[in-house]
Formats: sequence, structure tokens, C-alpha cells
Amino acid sequence: MLNLHLVRHAPTAPNTERRYPREDEDAPLTGEGRALAAGLRLPRGALAHTSPSRRALDTARLAGFEDPLLTPALAEARFGAMAGRTWAELEQVYGTTPRHWIEALAQPNIDFGPLGGETGRGFHARIQQWLEALPERGEVVAFTHAGPMHAALRLTVGLQAVTTPPGSVATLRRVSGQWWLTGLRAPDL
Repeated sequence: MLNLHLVRHAPTAPNTERRYPREDEDAPLTGEGRALAAGLRLPRGALAHTSPSRRALDTARLAGFEDPLLTPALAEARFGAMAGRTWAELEQVYGTTPRHWIEALAQPNIDFGPLGGETGRGFHARIQQWLEALPERGEVVAFTHAGPMHAALRLTVGLQAVTTPPGSVATLRRVSGQWWLTGLRAPDL
């Protein structure tokens, strides 16, 4: 049996502005985010993976995981033309097209996505490869972003819509190749 705890990194300034992150952006945690990360209760001694981003790595370290495995597969989706913009800014420039981009990015079998960004198929493939490489048993904690967290939930338990504010934790259990969602908790912000 494997228990997998997916953790969305703690809040950053771009999160509060509701901007899609740029690939080169590595925003630090806010003061509130640092406090939230330090208060996360996760299984000690678990194998820890983290997105290479500063915000995920800082969340991991503040949560008590000093030396997590840097795991590029856990990086946020590449948003291309959406990066650095709010939804209102995207609609002002591209009209309704961003809705199609984000819907495609959320589909594991679609070869379409944001202009200059990842496709749904490519994004989900890297998350699927990571899931398949996990150990058969034990405890794993993965510090990541909303996109990879949602993709993992779609790929494992078929969850299509979920809200995961920064600092959220989704717990999955895999038994005999079957995944079960055993917990989903959002932080008290």
C-alpha cells in the first residue's frame, strides 16, 4: 500500500494577485505562506519529492522536509501566452480563447493547450510517468502546484473539478494498482 500526499505550495504574492505563473518566475512565499507551510502536518519520515520551484521547495523545508528530491515532473504547467496575466487581462487580449486553452490543458488526451505552452496530453504524460515511478508501498509527500495536483487527481481517481487553494493537501492511497482519495483538506486562510 502506498499513501501519496499531494501538497500545493503555500501562498505567494502572484497567488494573491491570481496571476498565472511565468516559467522563469520563482516568487517567494508570503509571510502568511511561511507560517502556513510551517504548520503543515505531514507524515515524518515520508519520502519527499518537490517541484524545483523555490515556492515548493520552501514549503517542503518549512514543513520539516530538509532534503526533498527535486522532481522536474512536479513543476507547474507551462502556460505560454497565459503566463504572468490574470484572467481579466487574458480575456481583454484574447477574448474567449483562454477558456479553450485552459480546458484543453485539463484533458489528458488533447493535443492542444495555451499558445506557446504545454498541451493537455504532454502535461498529463509527465505527471503519469511520475506516478508510475512511485514506490509500491510506503509514504510519499509531493510538494507541487495546482496544475500537477489536479492532473494527478484526474489520472488516479478521475476527479475532474476541485478547488485547492495554496497549502491544500490531497491524500491518495494505492492498493493493488487501484487509487483511492482518502483525504482533501484546504488550509484555514
